[in-house]
Amino acid sequence: QPQAIASDSCCAGGGDGENEDLKQMLESSKDSAKLDAMKRIVGMIAKGKNASELFPAVVKNVASKNIEDPNQLIRASALRVLSSIRVPIIVPIMMLAIKEASSDLSPYVRKNAAHAIQKLYSLDPEQKEMLIEVIEKLLKDRSTLVAGSVVMAFEEVCPDRIDLIHKNYRKLCNLLVDVEEWGQVVIIHMLTRYARTQFVSPWKTDDDVVEEYNENNFYESDGEQKEKDRNVKKTYTMDPDHRLLLRNTKPLLQSRNAAVVMAVAQLYWHLAPKSEAGIVSKSLVRLLRSNREVQYIVLQNIATMSIQRKGMFEPYLKSFYVRSTDPTMIKTLKLEILTNLANEANISTLLREFQTYVKSQDKQFAAATIQAIGRCATNITEVTDTCLNGLVCLLSNRDETVVAESVVVIKKLLQTQPAHHGEIIKHMAKLLDNITVPVARASILWLIGEYCERVPKIAPDVLRKTAKSFTNEDDLVKLQILNLGAKLYLTNSKQTKLLTQYVLNLGKYDQSYDIRDRTRFIRQLIVPNEKSGALSKYAKKIFLAQKPAPLLESPFKDRDHFQLGTLSHTLNSRATGYLELSDWPDVAPDPAVRNVEVAESVCCLEETRKCHLLVHYSFVDFTGLVIYYSIPLLACKLAGSHVLVPEL
Repeated sequence: QPQAIASDSCCAGGGDGENEDLKQMLESSKDSAKLDAMKRIVGMIAKGKNASELFPAVVKNVASKNIEDPNQLIRASALRVLSSIRVPIIVPIMMLAIKEASSDLSPYVRKNAAHAIQKLYSLDPEQKEMLIEVIEKLLKDRSTLVAGSVVMAFEEVCPDRIDLIHKNYRKLCNLLVDVEEWGQVVIIHMLTRYARTQFVSPWKTDDDVVEEYNENNFYESDGEQKEKDRNVKKTYTMDPDHRLLLRNTKPLLQSRNAAVVMAVAQLYWHLAPKSEAGIVSKSLVRLLRSNREVQYIVLQNIATMSIQRKGMFEPYLKSFYVRSTDPTMIKTLKLEILTNLANEANISTLLREFQTYVKSQDKQFAAATIQAIGRCATNITEVTDTCLNGLVCLLSNRDETVVAESVVVIKKLLQTQPAHHGEIIKHMAKLLDNITVPVARASILWLIGEYCERVPKIAPDVLRKTAKSFTNEDDLVKLQILNLGAKLYLTNSKQTKLLTQYVLNLGKYDQSYDIRDRTRFIRQLIVPNEKSGALSKYAKKIFLAQKPAPLLESPFKDRDHFQLGTLSHTLNSRATGYLELSDWPDVAPDPAVRNVEVAESVCCLEETRKCHLLVHYSFVDFTGLVIYYSIPLLACKLAGSHVLVPEL
């Protein structure tokens, strides 16, 4: 009983003195002392005592034993668990574990060390310099298992330290094909950024002559090459390291992984000569057979590409035809690409396709198709009238959404050549009684007001009808009624003076402050009095000034400043962590920085660490008898890499 009381009192103490005693016991070389200390700590925790000060010492004892385990899986798991503990007090222990693991014989453990670097950096950014030293060491690793992980750590910790990549550039290019798919994506994106800082632009004007690098050039003798240099004027010669990157990434276009194909496609888009970038188009079209999420990302990138280089995807035009089973987001993107690829040769085919799309039950897609027809009419002058007539025919459609979108697009098209289409404006004015969509009603009123002098008999009557329904209209329509009244007051005051004043009185007491403000502004401007300023003299110039025609452009036009395949490109907004591609340098930096001095490897018994391994094999004989045999292997550690050589 006295012993039990003493034991209880020790556990209940929990003071600073006892904590120091427990720390010393945990650091003892005797396992029995460590075990006793662990029991006492568990007892403290069970009693509700605070044992947080002892946490680093406990972690050190638990983790260090596993980190030194002969099994590589245990060592890697211990490091993974240790790096996942988000407690700043164990940062020094974690740092030591990462340094030790970075020199481990097992590439799997070194791979986990690279993963742990990112976790430690997010926990304590002040360790950056020490972590960069570990990254520099791991970048020299020749194992394909480590390459992707260490490059990811590089991108997270020190993406601006391009100097760390110089000596490892060619090695990474050559290892790329054998790296795991996740690592391939990371390395390709990093090498894309690197290449934009180290090589000159391969994009030249058509007048420039670009020397194509091929195997024939490589194997030509110096005399033949000099002769060729005299005969051909070259303004640009691709750096061999630049060509190495393009050549080693090209086979990855056949990858089964959509992310790898997309990464190679963006690399060729940003780095390859324009004459070579077309090889990615077939691989991207192949990805359209994938699930809808992959299709969405790929189509977004194709939409951006097709604006600048239509020729890349023109041969695959039918691949972008819309299927009835496609979701709306996919349909809209395919429609965008078809519009970008439209030209004089294929516009008739595309317009027939668009006629089918307009009849779609998907109203959002039908509205997008009408906008696409308007863009085609603007970009290809030969079919402007045809498109306009087709849109006018849609005004008699039973679907209100289709009619409303047609009105908006027609309004934009008429601004380009209003003098020739007075009849269309009259036809749209007659539809005003039946259209209820506010945007469409506002567009018709704007057209009538803008070109009121071309329809002098219809415009006053439209103002009379809309004045009756003014109080029930949407705010957008009310603003256009006020504008219509102001323009008619300035051009046809005899017929519309009283009507305009009536509309202004209605607007003066409207619930919306926007309407009230616009009403006061217009009244002071068009109805001069002693309070009116000098601005009222220029009322006609203000209201009846010629408006510039709107530009119907692709919504993907402004996305080209983001790197393809990134989240920022998908969102059309700079995402956290986005790394911009730098502009091509005018003069390429010295390529000698990528040269690596190859030391001659000498395998001497004194310098080589040997360990004999016995690998066991078994197979079933034709008689059904299981036969076992063993092969001794010699594990050699040469220049940091691990080679298994059969011992003869």
